[in-house]
Amino acid sequence: MDILEAINTQRAMRRLKPDPVSDELIWKLLDAAIRAPSGGNRQPWNFVVIRDRETKEKIGAWYLEAWNKLYGPARQAMTANPDLARTFNSADYLANHLAEVPVLILATVQQAGVASVSTAGASIYPAVQNLMLAARALGLGTTLTTLHSDHEGDVKALLGIPEGVETMALIPVGWPRGKFGPGQRLPVEKVTYSDNWGATREK
Repeated sequence: MDILEAINTQRAMRRLKPDPVSDELIWKLLDAAIRAPSGGNRQPWNFVVIRDRETKEKIGAWYLEAWNKLYGPARQAMTANPDLARTFNSADYLANHLAEVPVLILATVQQAGVASVSTAGASIYPAVQNLMLAARALGLGTTLTTLHSDHEGDVKALLGIPEGVETMALIPVGWPRGKFGPGQRLPVEKVTYSDNWGATREK
């Protein structure tokens, strides 16, 4: 698939089938991830591939608890707004079915030599995007989630993640129930300034 087609049709896929995803395909995603740039070529990333059902159920329970705490009080307002309801409902579906997703990939970063959280993000999120674009090219659905971090200590203990390593993103991977296609985005001219803040130009 052309890279621009993958970029333009990638979208958050939160409704995923329980159908298996082969190790070969997951390896392709991870191989794409490690091609990303990182500061000083330190490559401070590690990835935990989670297939075990019991492990996914534990993480799923923590994820759902965090989801309900953060978004539960806003459920009525979110679902009553047509512009928000679709996204909310798909995220709610994922929160209630995370354990059914065939593969979860936890992206981590080794904090040694990383000056700040923003620097850590610069070293891992390009890799995460590579992984997600590779998934799109292969027809696999993904979304970037972080709600697991509400139980960061529990997740690290469950997976044996050592001190000095932070979990940065939990990426569900599976065959999508929905269709890929362009997401709704503000046009470039609405978010880009020329030379000075606020100086826009016509397309």
